[in-house]
Amino acid sequence: MSIANNVKRVRQTIAEHEAGQKVTLIAVTKSVGSDVANALYEEGVRDFGENRPEGLLDKVEALPEDARVHFIGSLQTRKVRQVIGRVAAIHSLDRLSLAEEINKRADRVIDCFVQVNVSGEDSKHGLEKEEVLPFIENCKQYPHIRIIGLMTMAPFTEDEAVIRDTFRELRTLRDDMAARAFEHAPCTELSMGMSNDYKIALEEGASFVRIGTILVQ
Repeated sequence: MSIANNVKRVRQTIAEHEAGQKVTLIAVTKSVGSDVANALYEEGVRDFGENRPEGLLDKVEALPEDARVHFIGSLQTRKVRQVIGRVAAIHSLDRLSLAEEINKRADRVIDCFVQVNVSGEDSKHGLEKEEVLPFIENCKQYPHIRIIGLMTMAPFTEDEAVIRDTFRELRTLRDDMAARAFEHAPCTELSMGMSNDYKIALEEGASFVRIGTILVQ
């Protein structure tokens, strides 16, 4: 494994496939130790993704102060207090009870992505597309929440057309939300794309990609 080569290769791919937007690379470090996270940091990576509160706190403690650790997994309401003071952004806001708890526990504005289940799969978390607008409108009551964008996961399929349609639908929905110019929900960002499909996500406008396997193997 060469972390340096992996990071270089992914950054080159981002440059080749991005569609003119600024792209943030999130290194998903949920399956590796702090030594690998620090090796990624040494190669210029500053954004990291964790899907468990314990993992997030471990990486925050192990990484330099300017590292940003994002929560990318399903967040239980009762565990909000563990991460709220240390998280860079939450990519899985999907219910009002979670929004209420984030707002209650935070002492600053927390950047959040609304998770959308574009594909409609039972195995995935997230709001249905038609639920997104009323949900965002309801979040106006929470001053510690800023909805900066939408997040989705593509279906597990080798059919690139299906994957592309999923990302394109999220972009269209994001454009609709952004056009409404909500003060509490600028919705300018798209968090989508992982190791197996991030090239397609970039072509469809992803501004945050969550890459694990191909960075750390």
